Amino acid sequence: MGCIFCDILSGKRDGHILYEDEHHIAFLDKYPIDVGHSLVIPKEHHERITDMDPVSVGALFTLVPKIASAILSATGADAFSLGQNNGRAAKQIIPHVHVHIIPRYNHKGTIWTKRLISDDQELKSLSKKIKDAI
Repeated sequence: MGCIFCDILSGKRDGHILYEDEHHIAFLDKYPIDVGHSLVIPKEHHERITDMDPVSVGALFTLVPKIASAILSATGADAFSLGQNNGRAAKQIIPHVHVHIIPRYNHKGTIWTKRLISDDQELKSLSKKIKDAI
């Protein structure tokens, strides 16, 4: 089985890209926990964060505040949660290292498991707002 995130990187699958540099990419989660839920990934495929060297891990997490700030600005969220799962037992669905940035809204409470199905136009519009905020 191929890697969905590698397919996004290669252009085989569409993704609503928020940010890209030489080593990383950030995009909206197709099945978000809440509006603005995004993923930051290294372009180099690693299944678990323990497969990465410490410098690469640091570089990945250095991007998180920049992307999170843009998401907060674009969505009006009150806060955000971070998630980073490693292995099936940890509920890692896609076996490619990724950091979840999940916006949180005071009026909604904190939900971890309910996933929404967003339509493509909604994701396209939201990704543009976040990109503009970066």
